[in-house]
Amino acid sequence: MGFTEWGDEYNSRVNLATLLRRHAEANPDHLAFHAGIKTCTWSEMDQLVDKAATALLQRGATRVAIALPNDMDFVITLLGTWRAGLTAVPVNPGFTAREMRHVLCDSRADLLVGTQQAVEAAAGEVTALLSPPLADKAGDLPEVDPHGLALLLYTSGTEGAPKGAMLTHRALIANHEQLARLQPPIMSADDVVLLVLPMFHAYGLNTGLGAMLYYGATGILEAEFDPVGTAGLIALHRVTVAVGVPAMYQAWAACSPELLRSLRLAVCGAAPLDPEVAQAFTEATGHPVHIGYGLTETAPVVTSTLASASIKPGSIGRPIPGVEVRLSNAYGVAAEDDDLLPAAEDPGEIVVRGENLFLGYWPDKHGGPAHDGWWPTGDVAYADADGDLFIVDRIGELIIVNGFNVYPAEVELVIAGYPGVAEVAVTGPSVTAYVVAEGVTEAELSAHCEANLARFKRPSTYVFVSELPHSAIGKVRKKMLRDE
Repeated sequence: MGFTEWGDEYNSRVNLATLLRRHAEANPDHLAFHAGIKTCTWSEMDQLVDKAATALLQRGATRVAIALPNDMDFVITLLGTWRAGLTAVPVNPGFTAREMRHVLCDSRADLLVGTQQAVEAAAGEVTALLSPPLADKAGDLPEVDPHGLALLLYTSGTEGAPKGAMLTHRALIANHEQLARLQPPIMSADDVVLLVLPMFHAYGLNTGLGAMLYYGATGILEAEFDPVGTAGLIALHRVTVAVGVPAMYQAWAACSPELLRSLRLAVCGAAPLDPEVAQAFTEATGHPVHIGYGLTETAPVVTSTLASASIKPGSIGRPIPGVEVRLSNAYGVAAEDDDLLPAAEDPGEIVVRGENLFLGYWPDKHGGPAHDGWWPTGDVAYADADGDLFIVDRIGELIIVNGFNVYPAEVELVIAGYPGVAEVAVTGPSVTAYVVAEGVTEAELSAHCEANLARFKRPSTYVFVSELPHSAIGKVRKKMLRDE
């Protein structure tokens, strides 16, 4: 059940740590987490979180950086931080010393709980521990303000230095309230959720861990994605819900279908999913892959095909209940050119409003929602006649050729459709395609683009590379390509 069934007095002070307490009271012996050979019931986790919260308060911490993989220690530290009324700063444990120091200095974290690598990367910047501090027994803990700052989540940094998005407890919970209004209900306490997406990212943290905590389901924690290994976990633990990115579904589609039979809900985000991969996964499991769109700043879900009448190839679905979306036409294309999208489908910037939005960027809330609550995402999309949305590209990646708009995503889609092309990224200022392919020539790609793209959209340069640089959740780091 969701917390909406627990009464207004309880709901007025809810956060994900208090949800844990509620599950411990209602279902103390229910399996909450499984990580490797370790298991933990709701009651056991609740006690550990109390001891962690007590220890953090005894240390006088205010902002706690967490640089751990998806394991019990991450969950205990995160929920202990929240139960103590402190702010968590999840950090990629694989960060270099430069990257780690930037987040620690910028966030002004006064404690780091991390791996040996993360502690070494911190280079004495803050007090660092290799595991969550635990008091001998729980002490008196504060009542946490639901509108207080829960998270500083640093954006992936694909363009420029990462910024800390300020997310409140209310924003995190609001996103689950919004999704819970979808019918039929998307999850329940009977579900088993695979938590393999990194939880230092909003997608893995709130859409994965947060959803599992909201519904009181069971979470299977896994630190690294391995296709066969995670497929084996799905079969072993009878996993019913998978939260993933395109590369995961592509890998799973090649695994034995018998390993995936328990899945009933599969959601995908972070990057476009090849329709052929989606179809292969559906054939293996009997269930579709639902596509979602969101951002760190929106905690994170904005749209989903779960809110659509049907799943359309390339669509990110419709806004989920309680999230308002409008398209700003300031970035629309010229309709008079026959090679461009028709006027009815002119793209515009996605602008959103809802209780799930962040306050702004740390420390002064700059770049946050306007006074009326609307916030521009920087993503360009168009809506079809049914109201389903289709992403075109990022505004910052728009390429101007002789006064015409070129959206890299459109060019990438065409090139990716050529046999032998494994991956492609298109950047500006001139249209340049970075291509990962085997047995494909520049002449072949040039002819293919000539047949499928207007002249001004065709790449002027093709660069064949062995791989593309990616962020932790699979997004191509185009800035790195341009810099190199």
